[in-house]
Amino acid sequence: MAFMNFDRKEWSYIFYDWAESCFTVIVSAFIFPMLYGLLTKEIAGANSLYGFLVSAVSLSVAVLSPILGTVADYRGYKKRFFMVFFAMGIFFTFLIGFYPADPEFWWIVLVPYTLASIGYAGTNVFYDSFIVDATTDANMDRVSTTGYAFGYIGGSTIPLILAIVLLQVIPGMTVDGRLALFGLSIPYDAYTGFRITFVMTAVWWLLFALPFIRNVPQVHGIEPEPQPVRKAFARLGRTFADAKRYKPVFLFLAAYFLYIDGVHTIISMAVPFATDAIEAVTADNATAVLLPILLAIQVMAFFFALLFARLSRFFRTRTLLFVTIAVYAVIAVFGLFIGEVWHFWVLGMMVATSQGAIQSLSRSHFGKLVPKDMANEFFGFYTVFGRFASVLGPALVGGISLLVLNATGPLPGGTMRYGVLSLVILFIAGAALFRVSEKAAASPGA
Repeated sequence: MAFMNFDRKEWSYIFYDWAESCFTVIVSAFIFPMLYGLLTKEIAGANSLYGFLVSAVSLSVAVLSPILGTVADYRGYKKRFFMVFFAMGIFFTFLIGFYPADPEFWWIVLVPYTLASIGYAGTNVFYDSFIVDATTDANMDRVSTTGYAFGYIGGSTIPLILAIVLLQVIPGMTVDGRLALFGLSIPYDAYTGFRITFVMTAVWWLLFALPFIRNVPQVHGIEPEPQPVRKAFARLGRTFADAKRYKPVFLFLAAYFLYIDGVHTIISMAVPFATDAIEAVTADNATAVLLPILLAIQVMAFFFALLFARLSRFFRTRTLLFVTIAVYAVIAVFGLFIGEVWHFWVLGMMVATSQGAIQSLSRSHFGKLVPKDMANEFFGFYTVFGRFASVLGPALVGGISLLVLNATGPLPGGTMRYGVLSLVILFIAGAALFRVSEKAAASPGA
């Protein structure tokens, strides 16, 4: 396909999405939360602790991102910072697979999970900004959307299929907690599949990241100077003081904060929403019922991300972004009517049409807006806005759901649907502010 004619550096950038998406689907989104639920099903308050940890990780990365990004704008620094967080993420993801298989010590698994999550989030600060080094403005939309596409079909789908085999298929082949394989009788309890899954995730992430590490050097940056950390703080302060000069950038960041807040919330709250809204889905059968739907979303997202990569050759990025924001607004409204499993299938397919596109096009659009020699600093801000969205979004859904519950009492189909509906406000406001940022970018002197 002609639209996939990329050079080696661009393909290496794309395949890091293939590498790191494994962590997203296994650790951040689906499998680790299921393990945590299994370990803590008898522990009061464990879910609250988990929520606090997720918020704390997001907050810590949000605070560090602009500082790290500003220092990494010096030539030769970006890959070094990336490698530190990369090694941290790989090592502690591997360690998750060696947690004690004893619910009494459930809290121990949170230590490597927290550190792996910080490592993963830290790598993305620098990986996202490497897009200005890996390709040109003309190819940026295609490279970014293709990266997300390959992340879905490779890093998300294949490991998720393997996890389903390890967690659903193989346990059905065991007898008295042992698996007969090649003439051997191997112990295989409820936790063995989880252990193998997390070790597999670390190995996958490491192996498929190697082309990016070898082939994508830092191209843009400023020359190193004495006392880089102190001077980086000074540059960060000047950027804030001179915000008017970068008005389109900061307006876009504000718009991005609003609409990506809604996107992240829909992704992170999918499983709790299904168990609340659909009577046929319970905590006990959620894995069996929802994993096929989540897998289908990853596969379909691959094709739609490639479609948007193709469309980016014929339509402006702003047009495609407005389309994806509108789709998510419709998703939030449709959530009000979810009551059957097939409804959730429909909602999942709607998410698949725009999930990769809205994230990849936002990244490439931002990459074209920012000064190239300050890309790390500005992508640090980009990460801040994305991370704070992860902190605040679920709180909005939870707060509205609780208000409705207190006002009406328990309702058929639960009250979380009203919290999801409230996300429409974020999409509308985000689209409106995005329009303002485009006008600012088009005005003379912008």
